Amino acid sequence: MTLRRRFTLFTIFWLILILIFFNIFVYFYVIKITTNTEQEVIATKVSLMMENPRILSGRGLNSADLLNEYYNVNEMIRIILPNNRVVNITGSDPVLLELPAVFENKMISGMVMKSGERILYTRVPIREEGNIIAMLEVNRILDELDDYLQVLVAALSVTSAGAILFAIFGTYWFTSRLTSPIQKMVNTIREIDRSGKLRQISINSREESAELVHLVRAFNQMIERLDRTFDRQKQFVADASHELKTPLTVISSYAGMLKRWGKDDENLRSEAIEAINNESVRLQNLIKSMLMLAEAEQEDWLNIQQFDVVMMVDELATMMQTTFQRQIRVKALSKSVQMQGDKEKVRQLLVILLDNAIKYSKEPISVSMAVSRGVVKIEVKDRGVGIPEDEQPHLFERFYRVDGARSRTTGGVGLGLSIAKRIVDMHEGKIDVYSMPNSGTTITLHFRQKINGRG
Repeated sequence: MTLRRRFTLFTIFWLILILIFFNIFVYFYVIKITTNTEQEVIATKVSLMMENPRILSGRGLNSADLLNEYYNVNEMIRIILPNNRVVNITGSDPVLLELPAVFENKMISGMVMKSGERILYTRVPIREEGNIIAMLEVNRILDELDDYLQVLVAALSVTSAGAILFAIFGTYWFTSRLTSPIQKMVNTIREIDRSGKLRQISINSREESAELVHLVRAFNQMIERLDRTFDRQKQFVADASHELKTPLTVISSYAGMLKRWGKDDENLRSEAIEAINNESVRLQNLIKSMLMLAEAEQEDWLNIQQFDVVMMVDELATMMQTTFQRQIRVKALSKSVQMQGDKEKVRQLLVILLDNAIKYSKEPISVSMAVSRGVVKIEVKDRGVGIPEDEQPHLFERFYRVDGARSRTTGGVGLGLSIAKRIVDMHEGKIDVYSMPNSGTTITLHFRQKINGRG
């Protein structure tokens, strides 16, 4: 069942239920109010009659004109003796005249049904010198009131039916507009599935509800993000193909030369083996970096734990000084700087930054650490060749190299800083670059001491 039909049926069901209870309440409330009003009219008339001297004294109870002055067309008034005999009566309604005469020795009021008509009655004893000698009875038929009630029932039925019809068409129209963006979204998803091309949904924010606007905007943001992701994947595949093509071409070319002339030319053989070895190492490093970057795209990549940044940097600096025979100076305002994050990934990030600093500078490298307002600041500074200002915005793009020839000499593949940027983003941190040609480069990392990571 569609959402539109469910919403319509649900609305109509509750509307009908509410109308039924409302109509029942109105009907019985009107009956009660009108009946009480009629009962008060009879009580007032009985009070007036009991003040009549002839009735009050019990004399002349059978006088023909005694009850005429109190008579109403929809009433019957009579005086009944204790033996149930009627001594005086006035009235013309046949239904009222058929009522049996029943003597009561106390005042009583009520309602009876006769021939489908409702009849109100009041019975009051007539006393003479303290003794009950007769009973005054006033009966009032509610035929006119019942006619009004029938009109009320008809009016309630017509208005209820009109309200239900209006609700059906109104709800159908409203749900059509309500579900229109959802239907557009479904059609868009089907079109995307059919054509393979991503597209967004257009919506008028002034006409639609805030919730649907948020839903469509969220959908469009998802489509936009998927579009960017697909573009990055296409660019990554294109760049990876290009980067893989060069070493494979070199290896293939030198392998062909070895096959043709390597047996006779020792110099050529040595050159080919050296070139194949270098390109194989470069190819191995490229594939390793690509796998590392693919791993970095996983949402659950981080293993959050608390660690000492100063201790980690000291150990890393000692290891890299021993490996590359380069001086790395570590500066920290305190002996311990604690933070939450993935220790191994932060260490990998610093390895990438220190490795670049070692490759492109010959002077000592400095690493400084500080904590301010819950933010850990790590700064890696070298005095190397620097980076031109117009190329700095592209540093973190995949396979981007400031100088292709120089990077090939140093063995770079253009993925290190992309991996570094991904590590910073996953830690919800920030990375800043300041560099001047021939003056060196300073890369500053900002991490919150406590992050909402995924472990």
